[in-house]
Amino acid sequence: MKRIGVTGHRSIPDEALGHVEAGLRAVLEGQERPLEALSSLAEGADQLFAAIALECGADLTVVIPSGDYEDAFEGAGALAGYLGLKRRATQEVRMAFERSTDEAYYAAGTYIADSCDRLVAVWDGQPARGHGGTAEIVAYARRLGKPVTVIWREGVTRD
Repeated sequence: MKRIGVTGHRSIPDEALGHVEAGLRAVLEGQERPLEALSSLAEGADQLFAAIALECGADLTVVIPSGDYEDAFEGAGALAGYLGLKRRATQEVRMAFERSTDEAYYAAGTYIADSCDRLVAVWDGQPARGHGGTAEIVAYARRLGKPVTVIWREGVTRD
């Protein structure tokens, strides 16, 4: 089974969203089957990737960084998206952290990078804004020799 993981930004500017969605769809539709998608289901790139993967018939493995992860979601929409996708997951992996910390996010990101055949990064190319951020997970995957597909609309910056 082919395994594709995701890392990416929680906020995707509107002017990049259509490009990111099309890029994710192209990567996921172009894979051999059966296909497993790995995601932490954070708001933004992770949830978008997971939803498209499920539409494409992939099995979803959810990698949960911490015991209190649900508390990290701001707003009812982000939490509802997380819970809805989590219910559709084939498998759930939990990191051994009680609280959502940068270390927990890093552990989940490296678990995904370790476990996948290819990593998809919804990434603006900028340095990580904290430990476990997108840039750090991309660098980790590249050190492992994993293929990394970066999806971002050129010229668009995040706030």
